Amino acid sequence: MASILTNASAMAALATMRSIDRDLAITQERISSGLKVGSPADNAAYWSISTTMKSENSSLSVVGEALGMGAALADVASTATQSLVDLMSQVRDRVVAAGESTNDKVKIQSELSQLYTQMTDTVKSAAFNGQNWLSATNKAGGDLGPSTKVLSGITTSNLQFIAVNLDATDGKNTAQTIATVTALGVAALADTAIATTLGVIDAAVKNLLELGSIFGAASSRMDIQKDFISALTDAIDRGIGSLIDADMNEESTRLKALQTQQQLAVQSLSIANTSSENILRLFQN
Repeated sequence: MASILTNASAMAALATMRSIDRDLAITQERISSGLKVGSPADNAAYWSISTTMKSENSSLSVVGEALGMGAALADVASTATQSLVDLMSQVRDRVVAAGESTNDKVKIQSELSQLYTQMTDTVKSAAFNGQNWLSATNKAGGDLGPSTKVLSGITTSNLQFIAVNLDATDGKNTAQTIATVTALGVAALADTAIATTLGVIDAAVKNLLELGSIFGAASSRMDIQKDFISALTDAIDRGIGSLIDADMNEESTRLKALQTQQQLAVQSLSIANTSSENILRLFQN
């Protein structure tokens, strides 16, 4: 029915064009953002799942960073431990040399003092991010006199040292403690003192090697865990992408199709609007 009050064809064409414009706006938004689900209005379920997964990924990233810091700390401690092993080997050589009557014990004493200073500096410098796994803070009592304190092991948090009196004026002062490294007196060492000292040094080196193994194993475990978390994070990212990422090939094709439909809808509306003019022509002449 032809009517000048209601143009059904124009109304239908206008509704079609509005629908196309709405779809075109959605497609353009997906292309610009790269997301097919950017808000709860797009897909409430997918948006909720992806938001939760992003939060979990963020937590995993923090864990991965912490593991990286821990591995770095273990590497620093392991490197310092190896340096201490090398220094202890030099200490052993000097103690053996002190047992030879022809050697200059004053010079050996000076070399030992330098080695102990270097050991102390090594322990103090083995810090990372404000932590030092080789830091020793506790001290043992007793009359140790001129003594050397060499690394012997670790507690749950501190590095153990062995305190050994080598002054030969008091043979009873051999003890374990957690302390700093001080000078070694070698001016009057007896053969028994040499043997005792070498035994202490060998035990210290053994414990240092065990300590280095602990640090190395810890670093390896943290690296493995960090790699796992990295792989897990990537997997979660892929899962999130499959839920909310837009397929750009599909959206590009859709955009071209909608643009063509929009042009056709405009032409259709234009044709529908000419129906009123046709009715007017009926009354001409």
